[in-house]
Amino acid sequence: MRIISGLYRGKKITAPKKLPVRPTTDMAKEALFNILNNQYHFNQLKVLDLFAGSGNISYEFASRGAGPITAVDENFECIKFIKKTAAELEADITPIKSDVFKYLERAFIKSDIVFADPPYNFEDLQFKKIVDLVFEKDILTEGGILVVEHSKHTKLAELPNFREGRKYGNSVFSFFSLP
Repeated sequence: MRIISGLYRGKKITAPKKLPVRPTTDMAKEALFNILNNQYHFNQLKVLDLFAGSGNISYEFASRGAGPITAVDENFECIKFIKKTAAELEADITPIKSDVFKYLERAFIKSDIVFADPPYNFEDLQFKKIVDLVFEKDILTEGGILVVEHSKHTKLAELPNFREGRKYGNSVFSFFSLP
């Protein structure tokens, strides 16, 4: 994977093969950041990256000036890799080892953007729980947005606060925000 734009543009990040991850493709990532770039100035954006995996999305946000960034994943090796890479980049990324649902239940964090990239084989109720918790726990700042990446086979348009979906290959980004 590579960082597409910003301070670290073009930098290749090679995650260990043993990590249980499915990084967002460069094509989909570039499309996502083009959408976000039209809505936000990245400098000083507070970002929460859920199911962070290799940290791919966190590095892209950091490269564009966002921070602080909190990257949550339950896999110790993923967290170790994010911590190491963030230190090398001198990026404002804090990795947290936790089950995402437990983290959201007890989170006292406010974020401008919450990005969630759960396993594509999640059940519809698990996707709904992510969306519900982000809004119930009032994690988004005013004007904030939740972006959920999922497979084209998962339909989230019926969930509360859904705004739009964008499809890129086999991936879809569903956007949620308060009215």
